[in-house]
Amino acid sequence: MKIIYFDCYAGISGDMAVGALLDLGVPLEYLETELAKLALPSGSYALSTRRTERRHVAALKFDVMVHDQHTHRHYAGIDAMISESGLSDPVKRKSRLIFRRLAEAESLVHGVAIEDVHFHEVGAIDSIVDIVATAICLEYLQVEQISVSALPLGSGFVETAHGCLSVPAPATAELLKGVPVHGECGPGERVTPTGAAIVAALADRFGQHPVMMLEKTGHGAGTKDFSDCPNILRAFLGRSVKEDTSDNDVIVVETNIDDSTPELLGYAMERLLEEGVMDVFFTPIQMKKGRPAVMLSFLCRSEQLDQLAQLLLVETSAIGLRYYRADRVVLQRRVVEQQTEFGQVRFKQVIDAGGNVLRASPEYEDCRRIAREKNIPCREVMERLHGKGVSEP
Repeated sequence: MKIIYFDCYAGISGDMAVGALLDLGVPLEYLETELAKLALPSGSYALSTRRTERRHVAALKFDVMVHDQHTHRHYAGIDAMISESGLSDPVKRKSRLIFRRLAEAESLVHGVAIEDVHFHEVGAIDSIVDIVATAICLEYLQVEQISVSALPLGSGFVETAHGCLSVPAPATAELLKGVPVHGECGPGERVTPTGAAIVAALADRFGQHPVMMLEKTGHGAGTKDFSDCPNILRAFLGRSVKEDTSDNDVIVVETNIDDSTPELLGYAMERLLEEGVMDVFFTPIQMKKGRPAVMLSFLCRSEQLDQLAQLLLVETSAIGLRYYRADRVVLQRRVVEQQTEFGQVRFKQVIDAGGNVLRASPEYEDCRRIAREKNIPCREVMERLHGKGVSEP
C-alpha cells in the first residue's frame, strides 16, 4: 500500500502541497493536461515551478499566475464544474470533498446556507487549481493512505476579503476541529484555509511518522520566509511494511447478490478499492429458482474486515456475507522508472525469490499519458514499451 506522510512543521497551504507532490515526481505537463479538463476560462491562468530555498533548504515552489482576478464563485458552481469535468472519478471525489469541507466551514462562520456560500480567496482560480491539482497528483502517485503531522496554529493577523482577521482565520479554525494542533511556532499564518481543507478532507490519520519503506521525499516551498523555521512542507512517500514483508495471511469475503443493478455493483467495487481491499471481483452464478446472480468477493487483511464488511452491506443489497482465512503464495513486485524512447516511464516488475526480474509491464497511466501527448494509439505505446522494463533502472 502506498503511503504519504505530510510533515507540516512549518504549516501547509495549497501551493505548498502541490509543490511537494510535484517534487515527488509528478510531471508538470501531466498536471497541466489533467487540469485542462476543468471548464475554467481559456487563458485564465498559467502554471510554473522553480527551485528555490527557504533558510538554505532546497524546495520546489509551485505558482499559479492568474489572469482573471475578478471572477468569484459560489460553492454550487464550483462543485458542478468539478462534477461535470473530464477528470477521473477519484480525482472528482477528492476535489469535491475538499470544497465541501470548505463550504461547510464558511457556512458556519458566516451563517449562510452551504449552497449560497460565496468564496473569495478560496473561490479564486488559483485555489481551485491548488485543490484539484492536489487530487490529481495523489492519483498519479497512487497514494492509498495519507498521514499528517500535528499542525502549527500560528499567530498574529492576516488580511482577507473580510478584512483583517486573527490567525488562524475563522474558517481555518473551523476546519481544524478534530485535527491535532500546537502553538510551538513563531507568528504568521501557518495554515491557510485551502491547506486546512485538504488535511481535514483527506487525512486518514494524524500524528508521528508512520512505519513505511521510504521511497522518495518531496519539498514544497511556501511564499513567505519565517524566522523560526524553513517555510517548507515535506512529503514522504513509501510503502507499508506489511506489504513489503510479504504478509500472506488474507481474509476472503464473499456474498451472493441477485437483486442489484450493474451500476450499483460497479460503484461498490470502486468504494471497496478506495478503502484499500487487496482485490475485488465478480463471479457469475445461478441461485435458486434459476435466478442469475453474481458473487462479490474481495481480499483484505484481518484488521480491515469489520470496516469493509460494513461498507459492503451499506453499498449493496446484500443482507449477509461469509468470510474465511486463506494463505497465498505471491511473487514480489516493485515499480521502477526507466528511460525509454518516450522519456521516463514507470514499469511494474515481478521478481522471483532469487531477486531476478521475471517480467515487467509499463504502468497504464503512463501509457495513457504518452498516447495523448504523442497522439498515437495506447496499444502501440504498450507494444513499443513491451520488454523494456526488465533491466534494473
